[in-house]
Amino acid sequence: MKLTLYPKLAFDSIRKNRRLYVPYILTCIGMVVMYYIICFLKYFSGLETVPHGEIISEFLIMGEFVIAIFAGIFLFYTNSFLIRRRKKEFGLYNILGMGKNALTLIIFWETVIIAAISLGVGLPVGIILSKLAELCFVNILQGDVNYSLSVAPAAVLSTFEVFGIIFLLLFISSVLKTRFSTAISLVRSENVGEKPPKANWLLGILGIVLLGWAYYIAVVTENPIAAIFLFFVAVVMVIVGTYLVMISGSVLLCRILQKNKSYYYKPNHFVSLSSMVYRMKRNGAGLASICILATMVLVMISSTASLYYGNENALLRQYPREMDTYYYMNSIADLSDENIGRLREKLDGYHSEHGLVPQNVIECRQICVAGYLKDGVVETDVSLFDTSEIKIVDEGITEFIFSSLEDYNRIYGTDYSLNDGEALIFTVHGDYVGDTVSFNNGRTLKIVGSVEDYSIDVDAMVSIVPSVVLVVPDLGKAVEGLDRLATYNGDPMLSYQWVYCFDMGLEPEEQIAYGQSFWKYCYDLRTDNSDDFVSITANIRELDRSDFLTLYGGLFFLGLMLSVVFIFAAVLIIYYKQISEGYEDQSRFEIMKKVGMTDRDIRKSINSQLLTVFFLPLAFAALHLGFALPIISRLLLLFNLRNIPLFYLVAAGCFAVFALCYALVYKITSHSYYKIVIGDKEGKQ
Repeated sequence: MKLTLYPKLAFDSIRKNRRLYVPYILTCIGMVVMYYIICFLKYFSGLETVPHGEIISEFLIMGEFVIAIFAGIFLFYTNSFLIRRRKKEFGLYNILGMGKNALTLIIFWETVIIAAISLGVGLPVGIILSKLAELCFVNILQGDVNYSLSVAPAAVLSTFEVFGIIFLLLFISSVLKTRFSTAISLVRSENVGEKPPKANWLLGILGIVLLGWAYYIAVVTENPIAAIFLFFVAVVMVIVGTYLVMISGSVLLCRILQKNKSYYYKPNHFVSLSSMVYRMKRNGAGLASICILATMVLVMISSTASLYYGNENALLRQYPREMDTYYYMNSIADLSDENIGRLREKLDGYHSEHGLVPQNVIECRQICVAGYLKDGVVETDVSLFDTSEIKIVDEGITEFIFSSLEDYNRIYGTDYSLNDGEALIFTVHGDYVGDTVSFNNGRTLKIVGSVEDYSIDVDAMVSIVPSVVLVVPDLGKAVEGLDRLATYNGDPMLSYQWVYCFDMGLEPEEQIAYGQSFWKYCYDLRTDNSDDFVSITANIRELDRSDFLTLYGGLFFLGLMLSVVFIFAAVLIIYYKQISEGYEDQSRFEIMKKVGMTDRDIRKSINSQLLTVFFLPLAFAALHLGFALPIISRLLLLFNLRNIPLFYLVAAGCFAVFALCYALVYKITSHSYYKIVIGDKEGKQ
């Protein structure tokens, strides 16, 4: 009998407290399912058929780690709530003669039962849903579909290991919380009075300062490179600031409402507000957690969905034509009309020989040089780039692209005119402020205007280094002095390029085949005629399309999976918040019912609490998202997504859907709260 006593007590405890344990077990099952799916896809053999599957594998490894860490932290959070609710029961067992070792055995069997249900249900469900996830995953990446159901033994083993460790740590934590408490303290754990918390103005002001500083960073940061680091700084500041403001500010809000007699002394406000003020310190942390999770979901879904649905726009932006080739010359003389004409004649001959008429041809000459930009002055001597000043300020390194005015007017159909020493400007990944730009080893150019586009240079579009395009009337004069600079590690400082881009008007597979044969012809031409050009690079849009789908699709899928996990967490926090407050308020409402408060008044009081507090996290999440949009849009530039209106539209749509789901979740959980406080049979257990 003794062998089965403790498992039976543990099972009965879970059954009798099912209102608390069922959501917890469902969440454990959900975490197991999500973790297995991510692990399964990591070991998925079909990744070999997906272009650049190794990149996706790295994404999945990152997602696996995030889910494992988050599952551990969040299950500890929910388990601590369960133990706090169970302390009275354990105290009664202790008073009736059950020792701490016996309580430990009950906790052990509860942990074993929950772990068995979570893994026993979660793994089969994960195995079944992994096929659906695989089909969605492959469809997003446009890979080959395989409809056979498979199991990844390594993923199963990894799931057992991770959640075995999590449940072991949960068991140890639960034992420590009960073993070192007296029987009396356990019984009275729910009845310990709370002093009404005081609004800590210092912490509240600090939270507002942190949020304001983070918002300022998000709005004013223009450089995408700086945005990478500053974004994470701002995220930390927002998290800390949110907790400080929610904890201190919510207490202050309740105090202000209490002083408003016309608001406070109403039946639907009095009870809810007077009870909230006593638990607002703890409640504020829960609201802050919901706010942070909501913000994380909105940011992830908005950014990854924008990348995925805007990948075609980004692809066309990066590759203006179906075939882009760059011919690198030895000197400015090689960019002469005579030399370029001779090279163009050979390329036209190849097209004619293979029956292709190039369409939408773009050709231009440009000269590139890297320099350290500071206060409108550019240091182009690379030998100085290792000095302490330049080494520290990496942000100042900029690529300058000199482009011919004649070529630019021809390509874009403009009629700009410039005098000697003047230039038009276009910037990539940054802005240039100033009327002139001076090169220490060259000339000073006067900026007389800007151009709207210069998507010709693919390297500039995808490089994380800021680029400044200078459209000049004469390339040779513009770089006078710079051509005398020494080489660096054997490479010349200046890069002389002839850009030749065109559309082929062929089917995708034919484009790839022709593009590859054309590149091979040009490469052989370089070998046989080294006077024409010294090297060549080529990009075929259709060949690189798979790269975009792999990168953006992988990020989108991972964003979806992590968002589901975070939504699980937010829903469970909301549920337990309602349940815990329901049990705390049950006795208060029973007293109020005895003095004449009706069920309708109770419902109004609950709705008052909803309007007063519950939608604060959603409002703060909207505020965080609104200020985060500018810096996220800068980060998306690094992925060559310049369709910012699409990003803002997707963000607005995501928030609308999330807000609707948020209200629905509250409606469901508030019903559980209502059933507890009115004293239904289940709520009284």
